[in-house]
Amino acid sequence: MESLFLLVLGNTEISTVPGISVAGATPELTKLTPVADAEYLFHEKPLTIDVIPVTPEGHPTPAIITKAARELANFPVMVVRGGTYLAPLIPHVHVSDAVGRDFRKGPALPEFGEIIKRAKLFSEELNKLPIKELVIGESTPGGTTTAQAVLWALGYDARTSSASTNNPQGLKERVIGEAFERAGIEKGQLKDNPLEALRQFGDPMMATVVGISLGFRKSVVLAGGTQMLAVSALLKALGEDLNRFMIATTKWVVNDRSATFLETAKEIGIITYSADLDFSKSEFKGLRDYENGYVKEGVGAGGATWLAVKAGFSPEEVSGKVEELYRRLMEMKASP
Repeated sequence: MESLFLLVLGNTEISTVPGISVAGATPELTKLTPVADAEYLFHEKPLTIDVIPVTPEGHPTPAIITKAARELANFPVMVVRGGTYLAPLIPHVHVSDAVGRDFRKGPALPEFGEIIKRAKLFSEELNKLPIKELVIGESTPGGTTTAQAVLWALGYDARTSSASTNNPQGLKERVIGEAFERAGIEKGQLKDNPLEALRQFGDPMMATVVGISLGFRKSVVLAGGTQMLAVSALLKALGEDLNRFMIATTKWVVNDRSATFLETAKEIGIITYSADLDFSKSEFKGLRDYENGYVKEGVGAGGATWLAVKAGFSPEEVSGKVEELYRRLMEMKASP
């Protein structure tokens, strides 16, 4: 077993701020998105809710990409509960049930130390397995806002991406500004205190991935978009050598001009991989719209594609498998 795919689940109260996250049909449903994403990887549809997570416009979760890559390459998947409202109804590793708080009202993650400690303990055990590489994906609605807050606190002038075509950058900046005012800090003030940046503005997924990355001493692929930039910035500030890390994302994140993915990755000093998936010829509008800037990344889609490509499958084959899975979902939806 050369590579192990970990899916870390997290929730933050920030996802329920109206307009800040589209990782669910409504702000309230974003609370269920992480567990539904995880359950869908193992079943024909989620168990906690009766439908797969969609954006308000009806675009399917990027879990469909991860599921397609997994069905092709058959790599092992382990789900980690970093801090969610509910436990997924599948076997998983429990690190925490502490949900990230609304950082405008107080510190986001008072439990960060315990989460890091448990996650590190878990990954130290993984060192004993014949694994050369961890690929760590995430499902964290609202996580691009907490990521941007942490990056700002660490001194990076970053703009994170969004699952929407209209990145709510103005709203993110206003919410983050209120949080900085509450904490009494300015941009860059915590560059030498990364754990305080995590405590004040982070989320449980971030803390879990930091802990796992600190404990596992071989190669780590941070499978995600701009949220994994915040994780890599935290690791760098904690003194980790980023040469054993890389970020695997999708071309939709890299091409997002409303965000600063490549610029910030370069500033942090972490290499990146971009999955060249293409749904432009899909028969389904929900998938074609990925090419128009909807969804972009999540549930480790870029990292799962990386594993499928390493196993000998082309991005075109992954895209074709996604098409097949989506067709199956549409048929299930149509049947009485």
